[in-house]
Amino acid sequence: MKILRKIIEIDEALCNGCGQCVTGCAEGALKIVNGKAKVVSETFCDGLGACIGECPTGALKIVEREAAPFDEEAVRQHLAPQESPTLPCGCPSSQIRILANPSACEAANRPAQIERTEEEPSSLTHWPIQIRLIPASAPFLKGADLLILADCAAVAFPSLHRDLLKGKVVMMGCPKFDDTALYEEKFADIFRNAEIKSVTTVVMEVPCCSGLPLIVRKGMEAAEKNVPMQQIVLSLTGRILERS
Repeated sequence: MKILRKIIEIDEALCNGCGQCVTGCAEGALKIVNGKAKVVSETFCDGLGACIGECPTGALKIVEREAAPFDEEAVRQHLAPQESPTLPCGCPSSQIRILANPSACEAANRPAQIERTEEEPSSLTHWPIQIRLIPASAPFLKGADLLILADCAAVAFPSLHRDLLKGKVVMMGCPKFDDTALYEEKFADIFRNAEIKSVTTVVMEVPCCSGLPLIVRKGMEAAEKNVPMQQIVLSLTGRILERS
């Protein structure tokens, strides 16, 4: 049975087969066939249009027409066997993955201090981590505490995983070299739809980093949300200079 609802439509004349829309769809509703993006199944498309922002040619749009209803259970079954597929570009860097977390028992039995000779466990819970590669519909964003991290801060802060990343969903980027307008739009989409609990931004003391918290706030304002937000500023040697 078909119903009148919103669903994605692809203009093949504009599609260049880059595959960015495929990585932007958390439901796996799109794939590249013979160099063009195609809808795998109407039941996989939720009609929210997260993939549109990833398209560089404007080939995608949301239309309202009769289509099969969105089926969340069908999506779950569709995604289940796709633990690590290769993307159309041949690169798996954008594939959404939720990484295994230690059990409560394992976490409780970790030593408070880890010797230098031992490997400190990772607190990363998902993939990808770059802002531009994470679709606003990514399941790990739902109800998350966000850690918005300037790229350089990850290298400068020696205990990032233990002191800042644990329990948070990380999104990394560079406000100097990346597309700030795209960032603002993405954060606005995330704040509108993901019910974010809190935001922590971590930047370096250099001037070019100072724009990252502003970008996040603009996205929050565009979404008309007021999410608790903390800003951490690091020195070039990795010391915390400011928390605000």
